[in-house]
Amino acid sequence: GTIHLFRKSQRSLVGKLSHEFRLVAADRRSWKILLFGAINLICIGFLLMWCSSTNSIALTAYTYLTIFDLFSLVTCLISYWVMMKKPSPVYSFGFERFEVLAVFASTVLAQLGALFILKESAERFLEQPEIHTGRLLVGTFVALFFNLFTMLSIRNKPFAYVSEAASTSWLQEHVADLSRSICGIIPGLSSIFLPRMNPFVLIDIAGALALCITYMLIEINNYFAVDTASAIAIALMTFGTMYPMSVYSGKVLLQTTPPHVIGQLDKLLREVSTLDGVLEVRNEHFWTLGFGTLAGSVHVRIRRDANEQMVLAHVTNRLYTLVSTLTVQIFKDDWIRPTLSSVPIANNILNLSDHHIIPMPSLKAAANLNPVTSTPAKPSSPPPEFSFNTPGKNVSPVILLNTQTRPYGLGFNHGSAPYNSVLNQGFGIPGMGATQGFRTGFTNVPSRYGTNTRGQPRP
Repeated sequence: GTIHLFRKSQRSLVGKLSHEFRLVAADRRSWKILLFGAINLICIGFLLMWCSSTNSIALTAYTYLTIFDLFSLVTCLISYWVMMKKPSPVYSFGFERFEVLAVFASTVLAQLGALFILKESAERFLEQPEIHTGRLLVGTFVALFFNLFTMLSIRNKPFAYVSEAASTSWLQEHVADLSRSICGIIPGLSSIFLPRMNPFVLIDIAGALALCITYMLIEINNYFAVDTASAIAIALMTFGTMYPMSVYSGKVLLQTTPPHVIGQLDKLLREVSTLDGVLEVRNEHFWTLGFGTLAGSVHVRIRRDANEQMVLAHVTNRLYTLVSTLTVQIFKDDWIRPTLSSVPIANNILNLSDHHIIPMPSLKAAANLNPVTSTPAKPSSPPPEFSFNTPGKNVSPVILLNTQTRPYGLGFNHGSAPYNSVLNQGFGIPGMGATQGFRTGFTNVPSRYGTNTRGQPRP
């Protein structure tokens, strides 16, 4: 390859971020998001100034929703960036998990802001300050208008998916019960309130309603404690709305299988196991790669005579309808038929007239044998399949000297010998004398038997 004498130093983190930002800013679709982000920053600045002048913690809690809108715009930019990027060797599955991480971080930060409001509200109950209502109502309507305009003007794909896939919040459930009662009276409102409202629009409207009630009670009765109560209500609504989204995006980051697709995956795996040539489907693992993207891997064991490419095509075709990123490993059956092998016996051993041979393969050294059973005392590995661990299989070839007298031609010795001596001296073979040969199944061994001398037939 080309030798670079003066290699450029790697860019810093700030340089990489600026490069990626220029890549996103080159797309015309992102200009609208950048414009809304700039307006959002200006709106947040004014709202924080009005929160300080009114000394209202309820307006501060409502301003945190505007800050959350800024996080949602950043998430939308990340979504556009993910669509531009292609998988790399480092990120082989692509960059879809970045938008999942952005949604998780945004919802968690919103919950942390709600916890901060609850902490400040608890301190205010001990010493309630005076609330100025000069700009309270103005800040409320400015924040409400900008939040709704941002949510309805920009399609935020990650948050739209999470709001539909995550479980409903307690605020949505209560509003759904109220909506059913209202739709029973006015059926035309069912398209707006049912089946469930957008959680972000719902919390914006509910927070603005709480601030309006606060303004009226302070103006009428100077009841300043209602500002703290409204702040607690807005914080609880924020926490209850963001918590299901945090749980859902957190499960995606933990690579869990979505509960609503488990039944469909089981059905597809049963269909795959019935394909021609498939013996077993095992080690299956499916997880959510991104919002609406399912990844998985599976091992398929097939017959030895099956076509690997054909089975792979059928398995991929069945699972690809649900799993977009799929890895299938095909391996053939590893079952092997056992074969019996015999050791040939030399002719000169069989033709010896003064010895009897018991040929057996020597498998282990004599030091490893048990003198009682003639089997390995501590086998290093389990015996192979289709083999029989009998006492005779581990005995070395033994040569029996024919020096004892065998009465009656039966080949039995007088007296009793211990078991160890039998193993050390060899086994007696009935019906064979000192000058006998073997009658075996081998074609090269002479078929002579009896007690006569060699070469003389038996009468």
